[in-house]
Amino acid sequence: MLYWPMPNTLYVEGYALDRFAEGSWALQPVHQNKVGLVLDSGIEQDLRLRHLQVADAARASLGLPIVEYIVTNAPLEIKTWFDPKCGKSTGSVGNSDSLLRAVDTLVNHSDVNAVAVVACFPDDDPEDSDYSDCYREGKGVDLLAGVEAIISRLIVKEFKIPAAHAPAVLPPPLSPLVCPRSAVEEIGYTFLPCVLAGLSNAPQYVTRQGILDNGCIVATDVDSVILPKDSCGGDGTLAFARTVRRHKPLIITVQENETVLDDTPDKFVIEALNVRNYWEAIGVIAAHKAGANPNALRRQGIDHCTCGEAWI
Repeated sequence: MLYWPMPNTLYVEGYALDRFAEGSWALQPVHQNKVGLVLDSGIEQDLRLRHLQVADAARASLGLPIVEYIVTNAPLEIKTWFDPKCGKSTGSVGNSDSLLRAVDTLVNHSDVNAVAVVACFPDDDPEDSDYSDCYREGKGVDLLAGVEAIISRLIVKEFKIPAAHAPAVLPPPLSPLVCPRSAVEEIGYTFLPCVLAGLSNAPQYVTRQGILDNGCIVATDVDSVILPKDSCGGDGTLAFARTVRRHKPLIITVQENETVLDDTPDKFVIEALNVRNYWEAIGVIAAHKAGANPNALRRQGIDHCTCGEAWI
């Protein structure tokens, strides 16, 4: 919900990031996008009004270019659950066709080139209340995040434009146990402000056919990649790790950022430098960027120079 504009970051959706890592898409930084807003017709009227007020506030207070909104012609029928195999959150969009039709209308009739979606999420199942409490206390998995990724992926894959999602849910009961990291999701009626801010200048996705415009960012521009130690099985990570180019990016895995996955570098034969936390990761990147071997910063990180075979 909170956001802070950062000129050295790019707001990129996950599916697009995978295509970028594979080298099939490039990122074109922009000055400003025309943002369209899709509202799930399943959202009850008061909550819909809250989200429209956010859009108006973003336009009036931040000057964001939110061009138009549209309501889907049928409820999206969102369902959420946890994957029984690994524990990650996932779900389904019952009426994905309705979502794509709404986006198509915005793109082709309102000339938008970025889309924010607000979908109605089901009320918490009593069986999931413990999981929800754990997440709010900073200990568990976000039940909504999996299907949110599915929603944005549907749009980006079909239209190849920036897209992001904000769930429409009623505020949860107040709790003194909410951890500081989760508290950002407790301070308002919607999650939409940061989505609109991010999409307003998110890079456009350029399929790599022909000559790219100057200023496009491509996979070969990436010098290092940071990710949790147990989350190395994604398409983007594998693409960076298995690239055939001579100078591969440095893969840095963070031990402290644990997830429910078990996709460690060794399982995918990925050469990675493991660090304990993000403090160490920043130090490794600084050394790598300066052209210094990061191991040289450790007390016993460098062994004696070895002698290779002599060729006569």
